Amino acid sequence: MAVNLVPPDAASLHPVAGVELGFAYAGIRKAKRRDLMLMRFAPGTRVAGVFTQNSFAAAPVQICRRHLAESRSIRGVVVNAGNANCGTGERGIAAALATCDAAARLLGCSRGDVLPFSTGVILEHLPVDRIEAALPECYSSLGARQWADAAAAIMTTDTVPKGASTQVSIGGTAVTVTGIAKGVGMLQPDMATMLAFVATDAAVAPALLNRLVREVADASFNRVTVDGDTSTNDSFILVATGASGAPEIAADDDAYRALRAAVEKVAVPLAQAIARDGEGATKFITVQVEGGADAGEVLRVARGIANSPLVKTAFFASDPNLGRLLMAIGNAGVSDLDTSRVNLWLGDVQVIDRGGRAASYREEDGVRVMKPEEITVRVHLGRGAAATTVWTCDYSYDYVKINAEYRT
Repeated sequence: MAVNLVPPDAASLHPVAGVELGFAYAGIRKAKRRDLMLMRFAPGTRVAGVFTQNSFAAAPVQICRRHLAESRSIRGVVVNAGNANCGTGERGIAAALATCDAAARLLGCSRGDVLPFSTGVILEHLPVDRIEAALPECYSSLGARQWADAAAAIMTTDTVPKGASTQVSIGGTAVTVTGIAKGVGMLQPDMATMLAFVATDAAVAPALLNRLVREVADASFNRVTVDGDTSTNDSFILVATGASGAPEIAADDDAYRALRAAVEKVAVPLAQAIARDGEGATKFITVQVEGGADAGEVLRVARGIANSPLVKTAFFASDPNLGRLLMAIGNAGVSDLDTSRVNLWLGDVQVIDRGGRAASYREEDGVRVMKPEEITVRVHLGRGAAATTVWTCDYSYDYVKINAEYRT
């Protein structure tokens, strides 16, 4: 029940020179569904990533971190849905490495040049035999235009595949950026269950690529939350093949800023799509917090509102329960907050003026702005110039049902 979200048009997802994608039906958890995806990269491709901050980081996350630190050129990615390979100890590490071995044999590289990703149920052992059996099908289906199929192959409780693409001219050369993502629950990134893969055919120096992936994550995936829970498997990687022929970007200059804008143009709608497709979501909510003393406190307030179950259920009911919003702001941990300087709007309606109910506010106006499928909450703290935006969704009856029945 995604909010104003449709599957991406396959033709709109531009091929990225140096990237091929394939998929297969491995039967990892459910029969007759795409649940395995393989990506092949051209030699010389550089990859940077950010990963979950959860202490129970899954086995594939641990292996990805190791391989990114040790490999000079990542040649492939293998992703399975249906099983998170988390909480599986040394057997889980061995399974992730065996997956890398199987993919490496097909790709003609070493296992250290392959990154494994998993998503799904935690504390169950990965059926490596099914992955090994299905990987040849992934390999035989590799193609540059398979982005939409790949997006479908990494879904779990997602209802809609998620993809975005753009092109930009850098130094007179056309550069492409295309990405896919999955995620609808157990989701509050902090680097983002979330996986995102964005690729460009630009050439980017390694140090700058590591900076770019973090800057983009902060502007996109780190600004989305469904339920405030950070998964054990959250991962976002940025792939730069260099196959466009554009000069390498090695400094913070106009070329870097143009590429960053293009990558954000892909990552932001992917992040928003995750909130739009939140488990059981009926509302897409933008929370804007302004007038903060620093970036940390505006983010705490925005997340405090976005993650409050009481606020989220009020949005589901289209109930302008102002007390719940005040509660969430006051619970955000902003020391010495002068509540008499706080203002709050729902859509175009000011509901809180200098810490109290606005004199102009009418209940019928609150009901009106709470009914649409897309709602904006704007808070001004009256403390400084810091501002941020967070995207989230409501809590419906289906959120409980989906998570209560997740393993059945």
